[in-house]
Amino acid sequence: MSDIEYVDNPARHRYEIRDGETVAGLAVYRLPDDEHVDFVHTEVGEDYNGQGLASKLVAFALADVKAKGKRIIPHCPYVAGWLKRHGEEYADITDWPA
Repeated sequence: MSDIEYVDNPARHRYEIRDGETVAGLAVYRLPDDEHVDFVHTEVGEDYNGQGLASKLVAFALADVKAKGKRIIPHCPYVAGWLKRHGEEYADITDWPA
């Protein structure tokens, strides 16, 4: 598992955890407008559970969104929970869904 990397796959609208050629997890997003990235689903494959990879993926994805000057909409329960626990630095760019 030393080949773990985190990447944006814009063609598939998702951030991915890659273990070599294997997609070990993903965070799916929508682009409702030019300003927002709306996270809708996060999952990690069963073989990769319990290793903190989802948290690292979300940290990577949100840092990337911020670096691109976009705003976050956390419809995904995992992303919303992560933001409530660790997201102080993203508070100014997070638009909570109603």
